[in-house]
Amino acid sequence: MTADDLSALVRRAQRGDTMAMSDLLARLTPYATRICGPIALADGADAAQETLIAVFRNLRSLQDPAACYGWVRAIAVRESVRLAKRSARSTPVDTLFDQLPSRADVEQATDIRDVLARLSPEHRAVIVLRDIEGLDEAQAAALLALPVGTVKSRLHRARDNFRKAWSA
Repeated sequence: MTADDLSALVRRAQRGDTMAMSDLLARLTPYATRICGPIALADGADAAQETLIAVFRNLRSLQDPAACYGWVRAIAVRESVRLAKRSARSTPVDTLFDQLPSRADVEQATDIRDVLARLSPEHRAVIVLRDIEGLDEAQAAALLALPVGTVKSRLHRARDNFRKAWSA
């Protein structure tokens, strides 16, 4: 689908075309899932669903249909971090260490998802935006509503923590 086709689909959905909305959500679901999964981890599906609900409810507020994917990315990151923080608050500290793979289990210890689980939601969000989505620090900072310096330091700490957890 070209950018013009996507813009036309968004415009039709904004005008209330239910088939266009269905098509749009079907196209955005894999994108939202790809962003939400690494940030929200076990709550990734819920974060993707919350993202799509927010898209459905607020699509008419999107002024530039060509910016649809960037808009969805911002919603996905916000929802993923929110759900990951909520999940972290509800997980008792003593059970966190039970979830970590043992050093003897090499296959599980090298699983990227397990390594990401050891990072904070804020660090996962910065890594996803920078290393998976390919945004530069300024774009990630704008999306996260943070100063560029904060994003750079979080990214540095996140990558450092990721490397340490990966080699553990």
